Amino acid sequence: MPVPREGEVLLEVRAAGVDMGVWHLLEGKPYLVRILGFGFRGPKSPVPGRDVSGVVKEIGPGVTAFAVGDEVFGTCEGSFAEYAVAPVARLARKPEGISFTEAAAVPISGGTALEGLRGVRPGQRVLVIGAGGGVGSYGVQIAKALGAHVTGVCSTGKVELVRSLGADEVFDYTVADFTGTYDLILSCGGGRPLSRLRRATVAGGRIVLVGSEDGGAVTGGFEKSLASVVQNPFIKQKFVPLMAQERGEIFDELRVLVEAGSVKPAVGKVFPLSEALEAVDHVYSRRSTGKTVVAI
Repeated sequence: MPVPREGEVLLEVRAAGVDMGVWHLLEGKPYLVRILGFGFRGPKSPVPGRDVSGVVKEIGPGVTAFAVGDEVFGTCEGSFAEYAVAPVARLARKPEGISFTEAAAVPISGGTALEGLRGVRPGQRVLVIGAGGGVGSYGVQIAKALGAHVTGVCSTGKVELVRSLGADEVFDYTVADFTGTYDLILSCGGGRPLSRLRRATVAGGRIVLVGSEDGGAVTGGFEKSLASVVQNPFIKQKFVPLMAQERGEIFDELRVLVEAGSVKPAVGKVFPLSEALEAVDHVYSRRSTGKTVVAI
């Protein structure tokens, strides 16, 4: 049984979200993640998983924000377990009216989408590439909540989901790629060249890059983000490489959006804890629609 230290709580885990980050840390690929300190010969954390929802069972020294019995969600190390220790700074109260399974689908993907869409104004045109996945499904909903005209890009099997999330237009990229120009593009993976994204963005617009799964074993597409930053001084648009911000205040913003009905967790397949590795494989194979969750 893990023991909470100062500023931490012990959680009885009820559910854990799954994203590509879990696969990267388990496999140590791209190799850049090993160099960045996540474990060179093997995973630094012996238990995988980061997204979490559960009940506070014990509080560590100095904790005043939560009490035993509180229902929370957020991130921690090793959420694929019955119990886990979580820093208070990475937790928020679970949104009322949704299940633990739904809550576990929110933190990292929802927070990434929220950060990527900062500054969107009513009436602007937003394009979400990968709209049927974890980050993209939140991107569509948050952009709509901000008053934008939203276009989603996804595969055939996810078209109806993206429409149900509120997208004004949906492109099935297996049939025809997107057209038009946009004030902001939220690109959730995908292999489109930076030049293609730039041509589809108005002068002064932003292109937010969320991950990349089309790179090699060493950098895994990081070079694309680096190239985008190098281009910024010479183009009329702005590339914004984005990393997830795991902070309680961001998760609390998401709680408000969920409780208001503006955002609904798009949970796809749910796996039991005994099949957690199958859940990771499901996400890696890109078969997932919405967010994959492990139920404890």
